Amino acid sequence: MPSIIYITAQGDRHEVDVAEGTSVMQGAVQNAIPGIDGDCGGSCACATCHVQVPDAWLARLDPQSDMERAMLEFADSVTDNSRLGCQISVGPGLSGITVHLPESQH
Repeated sequence: MPSIIYITAQGDRHEVDVAEGTSVMQGAVQNAIPGIDGDCGGSCACATCHVQVPDAWLARLDPQSDMERAMLEFADSVTDNSRLGCQISVGPGLSGITVHLPESQH
């Protein structure tokens, strides 16, 4: 299984194995990572799975959909590297990805 690294706003590092075909959000919720709630269950309707992805990983991700961009307008601490964890599908090419949780989600 691919390994995903979650860094909380407080700097705590959580490295967990996440099954291929699930999302970064699902991996966080299933492993009780603090700061990612996934209130809508992954339907891109709440922005409680907002993460920031380092530049080196952005090119490996599918482009943002219009819906994801619209939901990010409701999130705090949005940057050019902001994504919704529910929209990042985990596959073998993402093993080792690090996602940072913004201060607004602690």
